[in-house]
Amino acid sequence: MKKLLVIIFVFSIQFINAQDKDVARAKRFFDKTFYSEAIILYEKLAEEKPSQEVIKNLADSYYYTNDLIKAQRYYRLLFQKYGKDLDREYYFRYAQTLKASNTYADANEVLKQYYALSTTSKDSVYFKNELHELENVSAIGNRFDIKNLAINTPNSEFGAVKYKGNLVFAGVKLKPGLFDKKFKWDNETYLNLVTVPLTELNASEPNTGYFADELKTGMHEANAVFTKDGKTIYFTRNNSKNGTKKKNEEKISNLQIFKADLVDGKWTNITALPFNSPNYSVEHPALSPDEKVLYFASDMPGSVGSFDIYSVNINKGAFDKPKNLGSLINTDKREQFPFVSKDNKLYFSSDGHLGYGSLDVFVSDSNGNEYVEPVNIGLPLNSNLDDFSFNIDSDTKEGFFASNREGGKGNDDIYQFKEIKDLIVEDCKQFIAGTITDVDTQLVLENATVMLQDATKKVLNTITTSADGKFSFAVACESSYTIVAFKEKYTNESKTLEIGKTRNITNDGSLALKSLDAIKLEEQKNAEDKRKEEIRQEKEKRDKEALALIALNEAAKKAKADEIAAGEAKKKEKENQIMTQEKDVVKDKDRLIIKTDPIYFDYNMWYIRKESKVVLGRVIALMNKYPGMVIEIGSHTDSRGNAKFNEELSQKRANSTREFIIQSGINANRVSAKGYGESVPIIKCKTDDACSEEDHELNRRSEFVIKNL
Repeated sequence: MKKLLVIIFVFSIQFINAQDKDVARAKRFFDKTFYSEAIILYEKLAEEKPSQEVIKNLADSYYYTNDLIKAQRYYRLLFQKYGKDLDREYYFRYAQTLKASNTYADANEVLKQYYALSTTSKDSVYFKNELHELENVSAIGNRFDIKNLAINTPNSEFGAVKYKGNLVFAGVKLKPGLFDKKFKWDNETYLNLVTVPLTELNASEPNTGYFADELKTGMHEANAVFTKDGKTIYFTRNNSKNGTKKKNEEKISNLQIFKADLVDGKWTNITALPFNSPNYSVEHPALSPDEKVLYFASDMPGSVGSFDIYSVNINKGAFDKPKNLGSLINTDKREQFPFVSKDNKLYFSSDGHLGYGSLDVFVSDSNGNEYVEPVNIGLPLNSNLDDFSFNIDSDTKEGFFASNREGGKGNDDIYQFKEIKDLIVEDCKQFIAGTITDVDTQLVLENATVMLQDATKKVLNTITTSADGKFSFAVACESSYTIVAFKEKYTNESKTLEIGKTRNITNDGSLALKSLDAIKLEEQKNAEDKRKEEIRQEKEKRDKEALALIALNEAAKKAKADEIAAGEAKKKEKENQIMTQEKDVVKDKDRLIIKTDPIYFDYNMWYIRKESKVVLGRVIALMNKYPGMVIEIGSHTDSRGNAKFNEELSQKRANSTREFIIQSGINANRVSAKGYGESVPIIKCKTDDACSEEDHELNRRSEFVIKNL
């Protein structure tokens, strides 16, 4: 067991030592810019020992060799693990890789952080303005027709220029020989100047060959530019002397610009330009239309970024001191591959100005001796990857550029293009248009004033309508505006519109105004209608009140009738009850009477006789028994004698009877007396003699009518 542990320990130490050696070896390759070889080791170490340095150098190696998709993977891992410790520059690189995968929203968020980390406060404003301008460029749409040429191979081709019926460009061998040197930056063989007839650009088997054997070395040769007479060439080559590569103290062979003259069909007098240096690169030559100025890219001391665009005056073959084109053109990143067109526009590629990918092509117009702020030349020439070595014939609008975009044949391909749209960069705009009309007649209104106001109510523009009543304003997108219209003898009207971000659409701002005369007539009519309505409502109110009163009276009548009916029913019930209980109480037609023996009075007298008091005692007994009983004493005479006398006599007799009952203890309110005289006989006598004495006696009577119980 101990022996096994010792073996494991020794193996672990050996494994760790091997890893450390790989880290050191990979670092040496990385520092020498041998990125293709460094990647092999770093990929293995990223699996076994993924330190911050390993992940960072692996991401950078892929970045420098333009494999941005793989670089993105490791930059993302780097940010996930060590985001707080990373230098600001890594935000920029990560954003470039995000563009390469067309994830622009994420790329812009990372760039926003990149500019926010700047020590210069203006950088965030700069980014916002650049983003806004790029949106405006995108809005133009596709400005170019582009075509991938048949001469392209799986290797790199770029820097195409026309020369005497041929196309000259930089390329590498499709199948390098066994002893051909490879550029350890990206593991391709060294670049050479290649040529092909213009007539064979799209041939299935183009006749491609080296441009000039006398210019060919074992180093990079690329980016040729010729004078108009074709007798002078400027091109880029590694630092060298007499065909031998030269390196500086850091063992780097920087790029330099060389010049050669065509003499008797051969390129001779191959000389390095005087401002070259072994300590920095000078590359990508371009000539002004008058050939008095040479433009190039360099990272020489004094450069704003890694590479800047410079110009140098040529005086009878001699060169002045190079001049940096300044911060409008150059950024703290890369500006390379300058080209000046016949109309004196400066084109160049940059990853410092905001673009669609890594290197985008930009253009700057000249303003006298200066170049103005550059503009991205747009789609689809610029892509999500590198687009560079651009040149154009401003007369024909045709030219060439190189790109490593998807859909190509190799690493960098040459594309032919034609410009089909002018580069007119405008802010997003829409239109607010409409017609001012009369709201009642629907007729258009001439000479109406229409004002355009912003969100703060500031007046931006004013229009007076013509005979057609129409108006139109151009307005910025993503803003709020108010349209106000007015005209003499009309009301004012307004409308607020929220403008979106879709370009060049028209929003309806039509308004209808109302005539003040029409308003006056309407007010008069409304007043009349109001008066009529008030009259109608008053009449309706009176009618309702009358109906309510009728209903109230009807209800009162009904209540009274119900009360009477209830009283009658109750009275009838009491009558039936008393008639059942008292044999002296009987019904006489519709009257309830107390049936008694006759009450006799002496002739022509009204006092109560003794025998009658006995009869009245029975009445008094009933009234005492029924305290609610109310009676009427009705006294009657026969028909003999004077009628008036008989009426007075009967009243006296009734009164005498009432007095007797009251004196017997009955409340006076319960007894009334009525003398009827001879007016209500039982037996009607035509004459006094027509009735017997019995008939007359029957008519002489006292009746006790029960009025209430």
